[in-house]
Amino acid sequence: MPDDAGPTSHAPFVDDYLLYLLAAVSHRASAQFHARARKSGLRVPEWRVLACLTDEDGAMVTRLARLSLMEQSRLTRIIDQMAEKGLVLRAPDPVDARRVRVYLTQKGRDLALCLVADARQHEAGILALLPPDESDAVKPVLKALLARLDDGAAG
Repeated sequence: MPDDAGPTSHAPFVDDYLLYLLAAVSHRASAQFHARARKSGLRVPEWRVLACLTDEDGAMVTRLARLSLMEQSRLTRIIDQMAEKGLVLRAPDPVDARRVRVYLTQKGRDLALCLVADARQHEAGILALLPPDESDAVKPVLKALLARLDDGAAG
């Protein structure tokens, strides 16, 4: 390494990098639950849509894309496939017919509610891996960070 490259550090980067840690925890914890969703006949993006609609049935596609962490064009294809499976239906917005809202069908709602219950149980098991004071702090800290990122505090 050239002398002008600055001080060398032997501290690990990846193992201590916030974005790696967030992604690794999400990946490992999600993999366990995603196997359950697949056993129910859902792909991960479909599970995300169902989960979002349990909170906001009748959400617009733009809102669903944000909540489900997907690009809108990809989400539109997924919604089409879910409609073919009888899990969701599209309907015009009652205020502005140019906008489309997505609703759970009864079949979709039944499946979603079952999986949400499983997801809550899975989450409890993950949080139980930590001492109570740490598990109680995880969500508030992540929500605060997310809110600040949404406000544009980090660039």
